[in-house]
Amino acid sequence: MIFRILEDQFAQKAREARDADRRFMQLALALGKRGQGRTWPNPAVGAVIVKDGIIIGRGWTQPGGRPHGEPEALRRAGEAARGATLYVTLEPCSHFGKSPPCADAVIAAGIKRVVAAIEDPNPEVAGQGHARLRAAGINVDVGLCAAEAAFDHAGHFRRIRDRRPHVILKLAISPDGKIGAAGGKPVAITGEAVRDRVHLLRAQSDAILVGIGTVLADDPLLTCRLPGMAARSPVRIVLDQSLRIPASSRLVRSARETPLWVVGSELAEAAAAMRLGAAGAQMLRVPRGGASGLDLPAVLHALAEKGITRLMVEGGSRVAASFMAADLVDEIWLFRGTEAVGEGGVDALDALPLSKITQSQAYKVHASETFGKDTLTIYERA
Repeated sequence: MIFRILEDQFAQKAREARDADRRFMQLALALGKRGQGRTWPNPAVGAVIVKDGIIIGRGWTQPGGRPHGEPEALRRAGEAARGATLYVTLEPCSHFGKSPPCADAVIAAGIKRVVAAIEDPNPEVAGQGHARLRAAGINVDVGLCAAEAAFDHAGHFRRIRDRRPHVILKLAISPDGKIGAAGGKPVAITGEAVRDRVHLLRAQSDAILVGIGTVLADDPLLTCRLPGMAARSPVRIVLDQSLRIPASSRLVRSARETPLWVVGSELAEAAAAMRLGAAGAQMLRVPRGGASGLDLPAVLHALAEKGITRLMVEGGSRVAASFMAADLVDEIWLFRGTEAVGEGGVDALDALPLSKITQSQAYKVHASETFGKDTLTIYERA
């Protein structure tokens, strides 16, 4: 009987320890999200330092990608970090970049245990950070909340493995599958709460992309307009093979305040490129090809070369369809409103059926939210 009681007590303590590990890792994941959209080309890492069940340090990757999350948490913990446990959403780096290796900082701080959600696929790390920690006598556990961490770090993983950003397609559709009124005129599909959610997604993206058709039809600004978050606006990118974007557009006029990159073909006129450059925009040239008029894999490769890891594709229907047809969409945010647009409206995916998303075996539902009468379904690659 006594052995049974001891076994039960041991099992209970083990469960409590696992539950505590999960809670602290969930906090680290939440902290990491604070940096999304601001740390590229570096991943947005969250870190929590715990000693005797008490949080003594928290950190997340700072704007521009430095300092990393681990040294931020160590700085806040100070001397108390000695003998503590570090929870981190990605393997601590082991190489010298623009800052010293995080693994060395963890060792120097006297951390006793590291719980890492997932290994970093970067060839310069790829298990070497964990190996360095173990060699220093630190107990390392890897894999807690790995699926959540992989989702949050998808941009970093995609850029390392496929040399392109993680692509998030955002669509707001009516019950009859439209994203605009007849003639391409803009129409309110969803309510204010959805607009706020979209602006938050913009803030969590490195860059936002539209086609020249959307620019000519809507003259968008493509910034984050949540109160106090204008500085979190992403890089604005326009696919414009012939450089037709007007100098009078809000995008060009604001190019010195919020970065604007215009992607044109290799054959685009030099004079037009010079005018855009004089206004403060950056010019990227890629080969022609595809329904959008540009080679989309080449576009994404060029963006990854400039450090973009999370790309939000917002419009219009031809651009959305082009990315879907090229199998370049990794995540889809599908907002649904309640008011039908009617005959003649713009189909969400141009000539492609919406079932390309909703009934495809290539995607699965990751999460869903409601905003009054409006809904959001987030799909990810299956």
